Amino acid sequence: MLTDLIIKNFAIIDALHVSFQPGLNMLTGETGAGKSIIIDAVNLILGGRASADMIRTGEDEAVVECLFDLAGQEDIRAMLEESGIDTDTELLIKRVVSRSGRNRVFMNGGMATTSLLGDIAPQLVNIYGQHESQTLLRPENHLYLLDGFAGIVPLRERYVGLHEEFRKTREELRQLEDNERDAARRTDLLSFQSGEIAEAALLAGEDVELGQERECLLHAEKLIRASRGAYDALYDGEGALLGTLRTIIAEVEAAGRVDGTLAVSSARLNEAYLSLEDAALSLRDYGARLEADPGRLQEVDDRLDLIHRLKRKYAPTIEEILAYKLEVDAELDTLVHREERHGELEEKLQRLELALREEGRELTRQRTEAAKRLCSAMERELHELAMKNAHFDVAFTSHDEPRATGMERVEFLFSPNPGEAPKPLARIASGGELSRLMLAMKQIHPESDVPTLIFDEVDTGIGGAVSAMVGKKLKRVSRNQQVLCITHHPQVAAFADHHFKVNKATESGRTRTSVDLLAGDARVMEVARMLSGAKITEKTLEHAREMMEDAQCAGPARKT
Repeated sequence: MLTDLIIKNFAIIDALHVSFQPGLNMLTGETGAGKSIIIDAVNLILGGRASADMIRTGEDEAVVECLFDLAGQEDIRAMLEESGIDTDTELLIKRVVSRSGRNRVFMNGGMATTSLLGDIAPQLVNIYGQHESQTLLRPENHLYLLDGFAGIVPLRERYVGLHEEFRKTREELRQLEDNERDAARRTDLLSFQSGEIAEAALLAGEDVELGQERECLLHAEKLIRASRGAYDALYDGEGALLGTLRTIIAEVEAAGRVDGTLAVSSARLNEAYLSLEDAALSLRDYGARLEADPGRLQEVDDRLDLIHRLKRKYAPTIEEILAYKLEVDAELDTLVHREERHGELEEKLQRLELALREEGRELTRQRTEAAKRLCSAMERELHELAMKNAHFDVAFTSHDEPRATGMERVEFLFSPNPGEAPKPLARIASGGELSRLMLAMKQIHPESDVPTLIFDEVDTGIGGAVSAMVGKKLKRVSRNQQVLCITHHPQVAAFADHHFKVNKATESGRTRTSVDLLAGDARVMEVARMLSGAKITEKTLEHAREMMEDAQCAGPARKT
């Protein structure tokens, strides 16, 4: 839901902050006050084209910010998190348009791309009017609108799942057939690689151990001399350190019997003696194990050379070589059993295609039936919206083979005047007609994932009782979604939950736009102005009050 709109130096707006609420938000004001400029600003946030012409005269840049409440919008939050945008339950989108051409997008304070903005924005707001209509002008959306109206989304999802499995199976079969010519050559290569690695009988970490052993073998004589010399100096040689230490310990122990304070020193000397004795014995054992062995050194060098050659051919580590062998063996198994696999895949593909076509035919049948109901319902709604001669149709174009969305393409067609054949909406519908088409669609299929709808020029070319009907329908839509509507009709404005007046004034030779939230008598005064213009009488005020009271009685309460 759109909670706040902030505009700076945009067109004739110098600074503006509007807080919107759930329900039906009406924007009214005199012609030229800047109502459509507000929609232009929101459209910029939705990814609309940025231009230096948008910047207020005398300023270097224009800034538009929109704050959205994302409560319940888990899909959008997940998309933002995947794109590195930190968010909890709010999203602040900021767009800066500069005269230098350096236009920027920010989301929750971090830089973002216009591409990400284009992915996120249509899930937040839809604008219906002369500027944009993100849903109805895109034929790819028509199928989903029809399926939603028909209540067959679970059937479509089942079909989509089948199609995805069918696609993957067909691709696997195609790859198997494409590889048939190279299969024998590939089998020979993989067999050789698997055999070569297996014959080496590699062990994880053995290259490290062998490297250490090689160093010892290369310097065996030096290590033997060092260990044996140290042992002799500590334990077994003439004047060995441990012998001297034993004499010292005996003398200190004797002195300790006279002065007990020497007991600590005596204990430490004994600990040192035991540690040195352990070290001496370990050096003796180490030296006894060592011997110069040129034959073993050659074996180690040969083994390390083999491992080095395998690393150059297959992978930089033994662990990765062994993992590569597992991949090779798996591919070999597939190649060896490819004929068997080919038959399995062909059988599976035929089975899936039969099931897919059966589901597709049922999907087509239910769509065709729903299309008839949709056309009747849409024309009924459009007639109530002062489009008495409007004709609405759904065109089906069959595909040669099952596609991801079904066996056909669907596009909505429309004719506003008698005698004219229905044509695609993008080619024929005006802004006001698009607004009323979407309003009609929302009456017969109110559910939508888009939390905020903006209707611009929804009441173009109508008046009187039809205007009241438009207001009632907008009120009904606002039970499920936030609605913002620009209107010139008091009959429509009377249904507002929140009424904003857009004002234009001249100060110090500059034009500026402001927005006021109306309540009580101020709101009655605005509805009266819309009824009679500049001259407002007591009778006009009474008429405005009656109109607002009737609207509140007729309009359904908003869900909470």
